[in-house]
Amino acid sequence: MSSILSFLLAALLLGIIVYFMKSMWKVAIVSFCMAILVIPLLLNQEIKTVIEKWKHSDFIKEEAKLRRVVSEFVGEEIKPFVLLDVPIISQLPELPRGCEVTSLAMLLEDAGVKVDKLMLAQQIRKDPTPFQRRNGKVYFGNPHDGFVGDMYSLTKPGLGVYNEPIEELAKKYLPNKIVNLTGSDFSELQQYLSNGSPIWIITNSTFKKLPDSAFRDWDTPSGPIKITYYEHSVVITGYDNDYVYFNDPLTSEKNKKAPKADFLDAWTQMGRQAITYQSN
Repeated sequence: MSSILSFLLAALLLGIIVYFMKSMWKVAIVSFCMAILVIPLLLNQEIKTVIEKWKHSDFIKEEAKLRRVVSEFVGEEIKPFVLLDVPIISQLPELPRGCEVTSLAMLLEDAGVKVDKLMLAQQIRKDPTPFQRRNGKVYFGNPHDGFVGDMYSLTKPGLGVYNEPIEELAKKYLPNKIVNLTGSDFSELQQYLSNGSPIWIITNSTFKKLPDSAFRDWDTPSGPIKITYYEHSVVITGYDNDYVYFNDPLTSEKNKKAPKADFLDAWTQMGRQAITYQSN
């Protein structure tokens, strides 16, 4: 950048000298115009150099740092884009149905709480209702009341757990700091993300709206519910104009992205369930 400024000053100085000489005023104008044309080329070369350096760096971390710096500079309540550096934890191989408690482990670790996903799996409230069929219809537990079925094996009946038992368990680790955002608009989630807090959510494993055929009707001790075996839980780590970014405990992908419209449709279809923590 210093070389560009030096070139510009030299060109301007030459133009001024020639102008006052009166004999070559046209040359002065040409020199100035040449400076204007050359500077963008030099800037473009510097930008290319920076891009090449980025290609050889840890892109996710660099992008996260850049977005964080720009977002802090903007200083808005809802920043234009956010990408948080949240620890990634895999639910596999121990918890093939444990996406919800594994995502909670990521949320708590981001808040500075050292916790094990297997401990959370033991502590989460369970719905003990056994799998049955009554009059041709499934009678099983309600994920709003506790974890349904077997978390450790896909060969046995099971499903998952929703926001209420997760909130209850999270508050044992972060009393007076857990915020249940279930039912909120995405703009409210953006406020917490802008302030540095990731969001635990319930979605589905396709990250887009499911057809009606993907849902099943169950009877439970607390009443009928509609469920899908595509149910999944992730931790939202950021967003921009086009995408939502998240840590996926099933694929172990950090800052995975999905088209924003599709992602929000899936989240809305699953009841807009969301939990975070107060970072301040």
